[in-house]
This record gives sequence, structure tokens and C-alpha cells, in this order.
Amino acid sequence: MSSIQAKIFKYRSYTPIPFLVLMLLFRAPNIYSIIIGLLVAVSGEMIRLWGVSYAGSETRTTGSVGGTYLVISGPFAHVRNPLYVGNILLYMGIGIMSMALFPYLQVAAFVFFYLQYKFIINEEEGYLKKAFGAQYEEYYRNVPRFLPRLTAYKNNQVTQPRYDIAAGLKSERRTLQAFSIVSLTIIIIWFVSRY
Repeated sequence: MSSIQAKIFKYRSYTPIPFLVLMLLFRAPNIYSIIIGLLVAVSGEMIRLWGVSYAGSETRTTGSVGGTYLVISGPFAHVRNPLYVGNILLYMGIGIMSMALFPYLQVAAFVFFYLQYKFIINEEEGYLKKAFGAQYEEYYRNVPRFLPRLTAYKNNQVTQPRYDIAAGLKSERRTLQAFSIVSLTIIIIWFVSRY
């Protein structure tokens, strides 16, 4: 792993903070931005929860890239990086809710996170090719990186972890807490500013 990619991977949980601060400082929410943004953000969080209910807490690692399983079930059967797709939707939804510097901050956040995840994904794909060989190569050829395929990819030769919503909720606890706090803050600010 290159030095830059290693740092991006290690600190990826903290990179949203500057955007969240700007979204709260320059907020200008209205009822429509809150509803639309909340729908986008919740869809992102649901994708994340679905994914971690298959992949487990291994997705939370901040050390080096790794993985016990080549997860190809659940959302991974439609897109190779559902957690990153979910994150981008989550960030975009919060950006829409806040209407901060709209649309410039939201576009900047989208570009930033797309590039961040592109760096991380390149490193993860290198690991997966080495660790899972031909099984990953077939998966790589058949499942898109970001834009989901409509039909689920299947390969019965690949051992899969079981779906575990309780483990998914436990793994997503911090993300759910942060999302709830930020969303409620934006809603309260909007509500108070009306009166």
C-alpha cells in the first residue's frame, strides 16, 4: 500500500468532519431540502446496514486492507462497493438537508469522496485479487464498482458469511449515532429559525 493510500484508508472515518462543519456553519435548510435530503441519506444508510449485515465489522478496520471472505451476497451481488455508495448517498443527503452553499459544497463533497474512495478501492482490489484469485477476477468482471447491476450476481462456489442484522446494527452504531445527531441538529435549527 502506498503511503498516501495507507493514510487515506486509515483516516477515512474522519474525512467527512470538515464537510459536516461547513454544512452546519452555512446551513440554509427548508422543509423540502430536509425531506429530500433525509430520503437520500436514509437510502445510503440502509445500503450500508444491508452491506455490513453481510460483511460484518471487518469493514471498520483502520489498519491494513484485509478480509476473511469475498462477500458477493446482499448488496455486494449488485455493486462491488456498496458501503462506499452508501456513504456517498449519506453525505449527499446530509448536504441536501443543510442546503449549505448549495450546490457548490455538495458537488465538492461528491468529488472529494469519489476520489477518496477511488484511492481506497484501488488498494482493496489489489488485496482481493491476491487473496481470492480467480473467484475475485470473475466477480470483478461481472459486478460494477459503483453503479449497481439490476440482477444479483451469483457464484455458488464462493463461501459466504450469513446475513446478521444484529451484527450489522452493532457495527453501524457509530454511523447511526452520527447520522441521527447531525440530522436532528439540522431539523432543530430549521424549526427554531422559523419562529
